[in-house]
Amino acid sequence: MKYWIGAAVVVLAAFGVALSNVNEYFFFAGYVVLSFVVLATAWNILGGYAGYVNFGTPAFFGMGAYTAVVLFKSLGVPLIVQILGAAVMAGLLGLGVGLLTLRLRGIFFAIATVAVIYIMETLMVNWRYVGGATGLQLLRPEVLAPFATYTRMLFVVMALLAVVAVSIARYIQVSWIGRGLRAIRDTEEAAEASGVPTLKLKLFACVVSGALMGAAGAPMPMYLSFIEPASTFNLSYTIGALGGSIIGGMSHWLGPIIGAILIGSLQQIITVTISGEVNVLVVGVLLVLFVVVAPEGILGLFKRWSKTSSR
Repeated sequence: MKYWIGAAVVVLAAFGVALSNVNEYFFFAGYVVLSFVVLATAWNILGGYAGYVNFGTPAFFGMGAYTAVVLFKSLGVPLIVQILGAAVMAGLLGLGVGLLTLRLRGIFFAIATVAVIYIMETLMVNWRYVGGATGLQLLRPEVLAPFATYTRMLFVVMALLAVVAVSIARYIQVSWIGRGLRAIRDTEEAAEASGVPTLKLKLFACVVSGALMGAAGAPMPMYLSFIEPASTFNLSYTIGALGGSIIGGMSHWLGPIIGAILIGSLQQIITVTISGEVNVLVVGVLLVLFVVVAPEGILGLFKRWSKTSSR
């Protein structure tokens, strides 16, 4: 009950801020931070719960973005339909990738997911309908009431997506699905011998993770009013998703939220105060520090501190 009250507060707060007189840059930056929350949460379902490290985040994100563009350009559908279509297509991509790669493990699975990025990018580079390599300029439709600007509306949309993604991740963690995925992560052979449907659970995680990443990518073309393959399939999305989960803690649904907010906020601050080129360096340094000093992330540090202080 407390969780749902908290989720409702988050959504209402997003609406309230969007209708206030807060500086417009807050919504540009807030959208990016919330998209990191969705991506990190989605990544953690497969990478954290099941232990399959996926470097292919940009492939699913890009599939969602380009699906939204095709739906908007060909049919002029509203944003909600674009997001649903993007989630379906990215989920199907996740199913296909899972069927082809989930029998691989460790570094072999990770390399296979990287290959998916370049396959998807090559397809979009050679598809003139969506702009090809030069990209495509988009004209935003009229903003819906009661929002003053399209960016404010997208901020609220991404807040809703973040709540949905976290709710799904939380349900998976506390359900038998989460227990099965954790058994796969610990010892897949023992889990299979115990009757856990390992392949089905891994496919489920891959589909859900991919669908949420695709949903996160759907609003991006309207956020930028432009789309092109190089930035859409950028590996920075992998760094953000993976970094948010590792830094926050992969053992709990709350970890990716903490890590994504920390990384996203730091990157926005650094972009404004120093340079956008320093973003990747900062995330890289944080990743190295947490992998070496606190492999269980911020949540692991907090649990360790709680145990120490209670003695």
